[in-house]
Amino acid sequence: MIRVKNIYKSFDRNEVLKGLNIDFKPQSVTAVLGPNSSGKTTLMKALLGMVLPDKGEIWIDKLDVRKESDYRKLIGYLPQIARFPENITVRELFEMISKLRNAPANSETLVDYFDLKPFLNKRLGHLSGGTRQKVNIVQAFMFDTPYLFLDEPTAGLDPLSLIKLKDLINAEKKKGKTILITSHIMSFVEEMADEVIYILDGQINFNGHPRQIISEYLANSLEEAIAKVLHGLPDIGQKNGQQNTRSTIIRSFKKENIDD
Repeated sequence: MIRVKNIYKSFDRNEVLKGLNIDFKPQSVTAVLGPNSSGKTTLMKALLGMVLPDKGEIWIDKLDVRKESDYRKLIGYLPQIARFPENITVRELFEMISKLRNAPANSETLVDYFDLKPFLNKRLGHLSGGTRQKVNIVQAFMFDTPYLFLDEPTAGLDPLSLIKLKDLINAEKKKGKTILITSHIMSFVEEMADEVIYILDGQINFNGHPRQIISEYLANSLEEAIAKVLHGLPDIGQKNGQQNTRSTIIRSFKKENIDD
């Protein structure tokens, strides 16, 4: 269980999060989306304990993120930019992370799965961007954690590796894991996510299944629906004989899905 209750966060005079309330659905894939500077990265960092909210509460497995640290052992984290030491090898990286976490790791199976064996003795600074991302994926999935936080997991992946990543995410979800992702690739989100939480200006703009959002915005895809949100179209169209406006839809989403 991950619960975010009425959290606020400001940096100097810039108010980034403005009273977010979210109960992330367990054993599912939730995509946290939003434009640049919307607050989604700050939310992710708050969940990881990298940023402390000015106000509000965050609970992971009944552990208060503000007062506990043991909850971090429950999370596998894939950062958007993997800033690993450039002078160590892939093998040394996996060994170092295993020692730091002091938990059983399953790197060998994942290394085979992503065809990384030829690179195990290569220094990280000599790897291509796509190979570095596969290394990043392995270090996030190599521990059997109930939660996975994946920040832009598709970055730099070739088509075959992308298919493997999707299959891996689905397999982990079937095991009962709760997975949070951020991505700018809406086709990936539409295919993988059970729930979409869209953050705009530090607040939840809407919350629902991708198909629900596509239907409500009379769009052909999630990408088109998001575009309509960002462009703030005053009239989206006719549905069931009634005129749907952006504000009406947002109020509906808030009433049905966000009220605490």
